[in-house]
Amino acid sequence: MENMIVDNAKVMSKGQITLPKEIRDKLGLSAGDRVTLICEGDQVVMMNAAVYAMKMLQKGMEGQSNMVGLDTEEAIDELVAEVRDEVEGL
Repeated sequence: MENMIVDNAKVMSKGQITLPKEIRDKLGLSAGDRVTLICEGDQVVMMNAAVYAMKMLQKGMEGQSNMVGLDTEEAIDELVAEVRDEVEGL
């Protein structure tokens, strides 16, 4: 379990905690950022909400490129070029 950070935080009366700086830095969190909490059994996993959303999008899109014929880098490059041409032509 490399790069594991173990720290403690006190739960305040309104259920709030202060995340230790080392953990905020590791998750790339700044004031105002949101986190996603995933509770499984007696453990909670906390992730940067933006990172979690991107992972869920990637998981949901897995395999979709092959289904529409984007199965090579060349096909993807061609699609990107087509979209750029359309956007620039507007």
